[in-house]
Amino acid sequence: MQTQQTKPNFEFVALMASLMSIAALSIDALLPALSNIGIAINSFDSTEHQLLITMIFLGLGVGQLFFGPLSDSFGRKPIVYMGFVVFGIASIMCVFAPSLEWMIAGRILQGIGLSAPRTITVSIIRDMYKGDYMARIMSFVTAFFILVPVVAPAFGKLIMDSMGWEAIFYMQLFFGVLIALWFWKRQPETLKPEYKIPFSGRIFLDGLKELIKHRETMAFTIISGLITGAFLVYLSASQHVFEDQYHLVDEFPFIFAGLAISIGLSTFLNGTLVLRFGMRRLAFMALTAFFSISMLYVLLFWNLGQNPPVLILIIFLSIQFFSLGFIWGNLRSIAMEPIGHIAGIGAAITGFISTMLSVPIATYIGSFVDTTVLPLFVGLAICGLVSLIIFAVFRQPSAFLRRAVR
Repeated sequence: MQTQQTKPNFEFVALMASLMSIAALSIDALLPALSNIGIAINSFDSTEHQLLITMIFLGLGVGQLFFGPLSDSFGRKPIVYMGFVVFGIASIMCVFAPSLEWMIAGRILQGIGLSAPRTITVSIIRDMYKGDYMARIMSFVTAFFILVPVVAPAFGKLIMDSMGWEAIFYMQLFFGVLIALWFWKRQPETLKPEYKIPFSGRIFLDGLKELIKHRETMAFTIISGLITGAFLVYLSASQHVFEDQYHLVDEFPFIFAGLAISIGLSTFLNGTLVLRFGMRRLAFMALTAFFSISMLYVLLFWNLGQNPPVLILIIFLSIQFFSLGFIWGNLRSIAMEPIGHIAGIGAAITGFISTMLSVPIATYIGSFVDTTVLPLFVGLAICGLVSLIIFAVFRQPSAFLRRAVR
C-alpha cells in the first residue's frame, strides 16, 4: 500500500484526534456524574458504578471486529458514518435507562458505535504512514486527543450542575454530529480501490491467520492490553478514590485534568523523540519506568493500611502516567508496522485482543480498590512486569540492539 512520509497538516492531526476523542469524551465527562446516575437508577454501590466506565471499553473491543473488516471492503468513510449512527441511538438509550442493567447495555452500545471512528482512525493513519513516522503521527494525534480528558470531567460537572446528568449525553451527541460533518466535508477516502478486500465470511479468519504469522504484532498487542487494563483500573476507580476515599469532590475534576496533562506532555515529547531514538527503545524505557514507579509505591506503602497524603499519590500517579505517553502510541505502531496491507482488519483484531484483555483486568483489580488505592499499584506493577517479560522475549533482537548501541 502506498504511504507517504511527509509532515501532515494541522487539520489532519486535529481531525484524527477528534475522531478518537469522542470516545474519551463519552468516558471522562461522565466521571463526576456516576454517583448522581446511581441515585437516579437506584444503584448505590460505587464499585458497580465502575462498570459504566469499563463496559464502554467492552463495546469498543467488540465493535472493532465488525467495523474493521467492513472498512477494508467498503472504504473507511462509510463505516465511520455507520458508527456515529449507532452511537447516537445508544446515547438516547442511556438518557432513558431505567436501571443499571439498561445503562450498562447503553454504554456497551455506545462503545460499539465509537469503535468505528476510533479504530478506523488508526487505519487511516496507517494508510498514509508507517514505521517511526506512523509512531510520530500517532503521538501528535494522541497529544491533541489528551486535551479532552483534561477538560472533560470539569466540563461534565459543569453541564451536570446546570442541566442535569442527562445533558452530558446530549452534549456528547452534539459533538459527535459536529465531528461527523467535519469528517464528511474535509477528509478524503484513504483506501484506494485496488486495495479493497472483497467482503466474505472468511475475511476475519484470513486476517487472524495473517496476524498470527507476525509474532511481534501479537506480542505488542498483548502488552497493549495489559497496560491499558492497568490504566482502566485508575480510570474507572478515580472518582471513587478521590471523592470517597479522599473526600475531594470539588477538586476531583482538576486533579484528573492535571494527571491527564502529564500523559499529554510525554505523548508530545514522544512525537519529537521517536525519529531520533526509535519506537522500540522508547517503549522499553517507558515500560521499565512504568513498572519501577508502581513497584516502589507497593514497597513503600504495603503495610501502611491507609492511603498516603493525596499529594504523594498525585506525584506517583503523575510519574506513572508520564511513562504512558511513551508507551501507547509506540506499542500500537509497532504492532501495526508489519500488517499495513490489512490495516483495517489488523487494527480491528489487535484492538479487540487488547481490549478483551484490558476489561477483565480492570474489572477484577478494580473490585479490590475499596478502602485504599494500594490494589491499583499492585495491579500496575504486575501488568508492567509481565509486559517487560513479553517485550524481552518477543522483540525483534536485531532492530532493538541496533538502536540500543547507537
